[in-house]
Amino acid sequence: MRIAVLGGDGFVGWPTSLHLSNLGHEVHILDNLSRRWIDTELGVQSLTPMDSIQERCRIWKQETGNQIQFHLLDLAKEFERLKTWLAEHRPDAIIHFAEQRAAPYSMKTDRHKVYTVDNNVNATHNLLAAMVETGIDAHLVHLGTMGVYGYSSVGAPIPEGYLDIEIDTPTGKKQQQVLYPTRPGSVYHMTKSLDQIMFQFFAQNDGLRITDLHQGIVWGTHTDQTRRHEQLINRFDYDGDYGTVLNRFLIQAAIGYPLTVHGTGGQTRAFIHIQDCVRCIELALADAPAAGERVKIFNQMTETHRVRDLAAMVARLSGAKVMNLPNPRKEAAENDLIVKNDQFLALGLNPITLEEGLLSEVVDVAKKYQHRIDRLRVPAVSAWTKEIAAEVDHDPEAHAQDAKAAE
Repeated sequence: MRIAVLGGDGFVGWPTSLHLSNLGHEVHILDNLSRRWIDTELGVQSLTPMDSIQERCRIWKQETGNQIQFHLLDLAKEFERLKTWLAEHRPDAIIHFAEQRAAPYSMKTDRHKVYTVDNNVNATHNLLAAMVETGIDAHLVHLGTMGVYGYSSVGAPIPEGYLDIEIDTPTGKKQQQVLYPTRPGSVYHMTKSLDQIMFQFFAQNDGLRITDLHQGIVWGTHTDQTRRHEQLINRFDYDGDYGTVLNRFLIQAAIGYPLTVHGTGGQTRAFIHIQDCVRCIELALADAPAAGERVKIFNQMTETHRVRDLAAMVARLSGAKVMNLPNPRKEAAENDLIVKNDQFLALGLNPITLEEGLLSEVVDVAKKYQHRIDRLRVPAVSAWTKEIAAEVDHDPEAHAQDAKAAE
């Protein structure tokens, strides 16, 4: 297949591009490189050194003989160029990663909220409108998030996208399926909720074939392809805005920094290893809905854990200490999370679970590049509300001093 990977320079986009190219697909990356500009804005860099996207693609071709083509394009701002590209290349499938992905970043300031909505919602709508206008019959696979459902305790498993309900009508009770209600916990999660509504409309109105993947928190560093050459390594975020919780714990353990647990640590989250992420994309591509079918929704996760339990696991592995800090998010202190993921299991996914060997691999990567870590960027200080901001100390040096005292 000819596959367009939108946002292919990112944390999940890059290993996905390599994985699909390795399977023999013709891969095109479309990216505006905004994630690299955000690094500059935040004054932090990936833990792992990253070459330019052009150099990464060159190394991949050198190692494998397979070419990945890069196209500099901004989906949210360049609608006409996007239409022209789609009409010229007519991809068989489009994988949409081209959204600002960090909840803390989306809540930093009013400017970051506006940017996240403008970028994410416009990118998705521009893509859908361009697909209709050009008349291409491409399967769209979108990377969503489990976070659209919020993190309250429902007491029942979250289904894969749709909820069976019974409604009263003048002629009696009738069964119906509706989209599972969303309860986004940040502006970022809100944009993913809006994506769902747009997908439903374009599927029913224009017959677009769409799969929406509600993904859990990604952990890990390597895939089979990123191991092939040091310059193919994936980016690794450890800062308070973009670093995901388990990777951050492992970074902290590697540098002797206390594991920062926010609040009670009773928040339950869904997780998936980066290797399983790319495998799920492969499986979803092969299981496309037909034109006229409703949007296919998968829960792309493999296990759930409480944050404090993860911290305890990493502490046992590494000998690190745990430090509880005020929670910058507006969320319940404790929640349960039960998630169905039957569809991917039925398609043949053999999940990678949290094992000490894989956790140690992340620690080893962190130790190798620990000279690149700015300890002042480790604390998470982007607060959800002004009230919470008053409780969360925004002085990174004070956080670093507290951490030093706890070591």
